[in-house]
Amino acid sequence: MINVGIIGATGYAGEELIAILLKHPQARITGIYAKIDKPSLISEVFPKFKNRIDLICKEPDIKEIISCCDLVFLALPHTVSMEIAPKLLKAGKKVIDLSADYRLKDAALYEKFYNVKQKDKLNLKYAVYGLPEIYRAKIKNACLIANPGCYPTVSILALAPLIALNLVELDSIIIDAKSGVTGAGRKLAEGLLFSEVNEDFKAYKIDSHQHSPEINQELSKLAGKPIKATFVPHLLPLSRGILATIYVKKAQNAAKHAAQNVIGLYKKFYKKEPFVRIKQEGSFPRLKDVSGTNFCDIGIKEGAEKIIIVGAIDNLLKGASGQAVQNMNIMYRLAEDTGLL
Repeated sequence: MINVGIIGATGYAGEELIAILLKHPQARITGIYAKIDKPSLISEVFPKFKNRIDLICKEPDIKEIISCCDLVFLALPHTVSMEIAPKLLKAGKKVIDLSADYRLKDAALYEKFYNVKQKDKLNLKYAVYGLPEIYRAKIKNACLIANPGCYPTVSILALAPLIALNLVELDSIIIDAKSGVTGAGRKLAEGLLFSEVNEDFKAYKIDSHQHSPEINQELSKLAGKPIKATFVPHLLPLSRGILATIYVKKAQNAAKHAAQNVIGLYKKFYKKEPFVRIKQEGSFPRLKDVSGTNFCDIGIKEGAEKIIIVGAIDNLLKGASGQAVQNMNIMYRLAEDTGLL
């Protein structure tokens, strides 16, 4: 049995982690922590957990966490995790960080996009990017997982087969993505109020979103050369889900794969992946297909000169907490879908 702690339990990702872990047969929640006015039963914070878990949610106490937890999920705002993770790692604990603090290997790039100094460059070197479909072997032996962002998860999975097989012009990538409001986290902000979001739709942080360098970093690794994709996020007037429509031009050598169409290549690439589903020709995912699941659904439209890929995930599950538990399962050599189906 894995003794698990959650720091940042009162946020959307923390709430989802609790819900998943309560049904996980090999995990036991032994500590729940958050920035909170006063210690309170987690079932008072989230009444849906009444009679299911009776732990008190309180301010993080590192000594207590070290004494009662084997693995700790950090469901914290960006820039906060790097203050806590080093203490847990030094004590021999495994850490899965859902923030961006350990995702970008270039510390200067992190500092540019998050406007704060990267204070834990030592552990940054050893952090493993937690996208199971690409880094499963490294995740198995990792002590620190940098859980991917929601936009990067769907974007990378939607593009990985084409990039890895060198089938697209690398300077042609356009990612047009839409997310529900929970992608911004549980916080009070005018732009996230119901009356501001309802019956509206907008693009934001156009080609300057903090997930852009993360997407480019991972696509560049797959390609073996620098990539700078055009990434435009949009805010949908709904709670959860991400749908990304991605446009690419075919590379000149794509013709050699003509005997097997692109959909066939995707099915082969993801054949053994439990949480990636490839749609049949002419069929494309929608948010209702993936909401409440850890699946990434992908549909492909192949033309003579370009390819259009549509990917969909639940931003709080495959884009955050579900993927974090998937990573935990890999780290502890459990069936990857344990607690997630």
